[in-house]
Amino acid sequence: MPLALLALAVGAFGIGTTEFVMMGLLPDVAHDLGVSLPEAGHLVSAYALGVVVGAPLLAAATARLPRRTVLIALMALFVVGNALSALAPDHAWLLAARFLSGLPHGAFFGVGAVVATTMATPERRARSVSLMFLGLTTANVAGVPAATLAGQHFGWRATFLAVSAIGVAAVVSLALLIPGTGAAAPRSALRGELAALRSLPLWLALGTTVAGFGALFAAYSYITPMLTDSAGHSDASVTLLLALFGVGATVGNLLGGRLADHSLRATLFGGLVSLTAVLALFPVLMRTEPTAALAVTLLGTAAFVTGSPLQLMVMEKAAAAPSLASSANQAAFNLANAGGAWVGGLALSAGLGTTSPAVAGALLAASGIGVASVAHAVERRTGARAARERVVASRVPRRTEALDGVGGA
Repeated sequence: MPLALLALAVGAFGIGTTEFVMMGLLPDVAHDLGVSLPEAGHLVSAYALGVVVGAPLLAAATARLPRRTVLIALMALFVVGNALSALAPDHAWLLAARFLSGLPHGAFFGVGAVVATTMATPERRARSVSLMFLGLTTANVAGVPAATLAGQHFGWRATFLAVSAIGVAAVVSLALLIPGTGAAAPRSALRGELAALRSLPLWLALGTTVAGFGALFAAYSYITPMLTDSAGHSDASVTLLLALFGVGATVGNLLGGRLADHSLRATLFGGLVSLTAVLALFPVLMRTEPTAALAVTLLGTAAFVTGSPLQLMVMEKAAAAPSLASSANQAAFNLANAGGAWVGGLALSAGLGTTSPAVAGALLAASGIGVASVAHAVERRTGARAARERVVASRVPRRTEALDGVGGA
């Protein structure tokens, strides 16, 4: 693994930690700031909103800057946002700080994915992206549990100070390890970048991201009551089980990157089919403690197999604006987070049972297969049309030469 990819993974580790750690700190934050638990829950939404807003805007605003400079600046903004979170005197301040922390998230992963592919040979591009995402998945294994534990013992503010320190380490790593020449952005006009986003295949790829990861979050948002109420696990064991999800996600991420380098499309469809099957089996797997642990691990594996293929596919569909398109995919991921949780909540509210969010997620994953199938059909039709046009174009010079020969005779 090139050391530059390690620098990207350090940044991804910090971002993954701050994104998910808030779920475990909500009771402490609510008590300390004197707000209700639902009000504290808005802090999770504020971060996600920051990602959705910041991903395309910051990617577009920095499109003509050197990518190394952009990555360092984005991580510096991440440090500022988390430091302000640690210093927040009230709930409104913390809401604004969380929004600010989320702004660089999508653009960092978007630009970082482009930089990762430029440092890899064509047959290792997906694997290179998966190594950057390794920081995000390992954050669920080590970063989030450690940060949650630190917050519970030393106060939630200490957690955000620790995350800020990780961000500083990422800034130093990026400055030292990312090559300046290898991370230069092409000097294209912003209008051209935006024009590249009009591609139907690109939007179908983004739609696949929303459906596929919406399926994940429909179940994962309500995984705790499934584990305790359905499978009978104790509250104390939930943290360990969520770490198993992180282990599964890490395995799936690395596996997806390796397989996608051989066949991107097959890996994507295989991941979505696997995710559909795992979620559909949740009502059965959540009946005993051992099978519930297996279900959580398989959920992480099946979901993150599709991560690298989707990121690479989006970049390929907008070759003229890879950073902007890649960042938009991160915005789609966070829309999936919010939308999936909403769909799972609807299933619960309808009284369909504790495991019903997983079944709703299976339906979302199946719809992702449908969107991906449409995208594949459009791509094949577009490719066939382009092939016909090349054949016609290749015949024109021959006709011209023949007419010139007749005229000369």
